[in-house]
Amino acid sequence: MIAPEPPAALAVSPSDSDIRAQLRLKSIGWALLAGISAGLISLGWGLEAVIRSGGCGLFYGLLAFHLHRADPDDSHLQAGLVGAICGVRSLGMPLTLDKWQLDSLGLVGVELLQGWLPLIGSALLLHGTHRFLPASRP
Repeated sequence: MIAPEPPAALAVSPSDSDIRAQLRLKSIGWALLAGISAGLISLGWGLEAVIRSGGCGLFYGLLAFHLHRADPDDSHLQAGLVGAICGVRSLGMPLTLDKWQLDSLGLVGVELLQGWLPLIGSALLLHGTHRFLPASRP
């Protein structure tokens, strides 16, 4: 008796562990892209700013990936996430207000710009990359 030949076009579906491994790699990729870009944007403000911005960027990338998986079309949630991570970054900055003077307020404004600019730039880069590279979608 001759054994029947298997069908020529047999589709192999990826296993659950393969899908999870791909999602983990994409999550790490989003985190690294956001963290490195935030760190590079803040490079001119010193090592401490690079470490703080890079760390916040890593967390932003992880959260943005999982938010995108949960509801990819909710841009309000994505914008809120940027604001939340920037707020966390602002709370971690040293406060330089000794007196409430215009000079001190100017310093606070510069510190907020230094804290928020890298993370906003990182978010724009991450989501811009996501929009232009459809293969990077989770």
